[in-house]
Amino acid sequence: MALKSPTTDDYLGIYSIMFWTLTLIGVVKYACIALKADDQGEGGTFALYSLLCRHLNIGAITSGNVSSQSSLSHNNMHQGFKKQSKLGMFIERSLIARRVLFFIAILGMCMLIGDGILTPAISVLSAMDGIRGPFPDFSKSLVEGLSALVLVALFLVQKYGTARVSFLFSPIMGTWTLTTPIIGIYNVIHHYPSIFKAISPHYIFTFFSRNGHQGWLLLNGMVLCITGSEALFADLGHFDRRSIQIAFLSFIYPSLVLTYAGQTAYLIQNPNHHDDGFYKFIPTKLYWPMFVIASSAAIVASQSLISATFSVIKQSVVLDYFPRIKIVHTSSSNEGQVYSPETNYTLMVFCVAVILIFGDGKEIGNAFGVVIILVMLITTLLLTLVMIVIWRIPSVLVALFCFIFLTMEGVYASSVFTKIKEGGWIPFAISLILAFIMFGWFYGRQRKMEYELAHKIDMDRLKLLLSDPGVQRVPGLCFFYTNIQDGFTPVLGHYIKNMRSIHKVTVFTTLRYLLVPKVAPNERFVVKRLGLKGVYGCLIQYGYADSLNLQGDIVSHIIASLQDHIMQYSIENPRAVPLEEQEMIDLNEAQDAAVVHVRGKTRFHISKNCTWFDRFMLAFYEFMHSNCRSGIPTLGVPLPQRIEVGMFYEA
Repeated sequence: MALKSPTTDDYLGIYSIMFWTLTLIGVVKYACIALKADDQGEGGTFALYSLLCRHLNIGAITSGNVSSQSSLSHNNMHQGFKKQSKLGMFIERSLIARRVLFFIAILGMCMLIGDGILTPAISVLSAMDGIRGPFPDFSKSLVEGLSALVLVALFLVQKYGTARVSFLFSPIMGTWTLTTPIIGIYNVIHHYPSIFKAISPHYIFTFFSRNGHQGWLLLNGMVLCITGSEALFADLGHFDRRSIQIAFLSFIYPSLVLTYAGQTAYLIQNPNHHDDGFYKFIPTKLYWPMFVIASSAAIVASQSLISATFSVIKQSVVLDYFPRIKIVHTSSSNEGQVYSPETNYTLMVFCVAVILIFGDGKEIGNAFGVVIILVMLITTLLLTLVMIVIWRIPSVLVALFCFIFLTMEGVYASSVFTKIKEGGWIPFAISLILAFIMFGWFYGRQRKMEYELAHKIDMDRLKLLLSDPGVQRVPGLCFFYTNIQDGFTPVLGHYIKNMRSIHKVTVFTTLRYLLVPKVAPNERFVVKRLGLKGVYGCLIQYGYADSLNLQGDIVSHIIASLQDHIMQYSIENPRAVPLEEQEMIDLNEAQDAAVVHVRGKTRFHISKNCTWFDRFMLAFYEFMHSNCRSGIPTLGVPLPQRIEVGMFYEA
């Protein structure tokens, strides 16, 4: 508390600030507006970005195997809209504007991951610190050690999935949202029954007029009253919109309003107890039961950000902005419920490290405040674009939205940033590391795609290669993976020249991740003939909320699509029926003979002519690429059927 001798009016002003912050940001912005900006059930800053990408032609800066535009009906929905807005047309034409938008989305995602590190650390540490109330001799080191053990246990149960973990935690949250407001009402009646007069904004103006600069500095602590609101939106993939709105508006919001009122009422009568306002406002007889409930609730609060972190990491992986890691779908009915072992244990290490290194909760709190306000500012900016470009909200309402929320969050940010030296730098360090990893991966993927497009093999070149008498057509079915849709990867030429053969039925397969959450099952596999006997093309399309694991059934899905394609062609061209029947026979024989999946395992050959920047970034990319997971295992391809063809790309 920055105020040396806080008065009753000071506490009333503080409560008024917290009430209106919680009401405007928590209720109006997130519960009523942001939750409606979901991208087919997915939330978070990356979902807002993908929503904008689907309505604007701004997919050009994404990597090669990601597309924001396709032939999908739902991906062309913007064609049915009225004329594009001026802002939309400006973003489409300006590469700088598209890059700025992409940078904002990436920064928001990095900050949310930082939130996933800091929320468990500060929540559990603050709750465990309550043990020092009855036992002052209980050292902070022991509190930190106990907090670390609790966090380790929390991360170890993540593998069981959000649904099971939430089922265990639901009674805890129910108890928390019931008991804390009851204690709050008790304190209001016992200490200051007229506390709710502070709802009047008048107390906010008098607070700042009386305290000035000192009052402004207090905002860096008050911003924590709204923590968790960003998780409401990011957790949309784990819970549906209606359940989140009901839980927040009916239980969480009233509970917080009454709890803060009770704490404020207690502090008005005990103005010097502000260092530990929560535990001290609890009646003595209820101290230990509330300690258990508070500690358990802190774990639940941590769970929401951990789940949100899994979601945004999964989104970035499938959009090819992050090295491939293992993603496990923990629910058969809800694709948004995911778990990543690598992410989980990395978060665990960072959370424990933050507690052990920055055991003083003040530095963690300062870092936490920076993360919260930056995520909220980025969400406000992206929501504004959605309102203008997609929803076509009247300009007056958009201006009102921007004025209210950018002003509020801007003032909070100006106060929070004064704590950069006192722990506020932590989220920036985390974001810098994450952004460097993402940029290095994205840069390497872009350079590979540029090389493949410059050296791709077209149909004429393929016909020439296959016309060589020394090239044999061997029995079997081959799925040859390529990132190029309008040609073939250079690895194909390398393969044919060295193997001197190609399978009788070869399906050139491209995995295409779209900037949409889900792709309809009937649009997932797009097959076509390529003009050569036994040679086909197959496009497998996925959104970032789709499961990539077909559990070894990839062959049957593609074969079924090819058979449907051949039969449809026979119906449309009756004269070609004999040829189509032979195709069906060849297809079945090839499948019975052998099935192989061939992918290129390419590396950069960094020549002496490369710049120092290319040398460093490509070496970093190669390090990540050599240690990340392969793309094919995500399709459930059996190990004996995989073949990797190595090739050097000259940088």
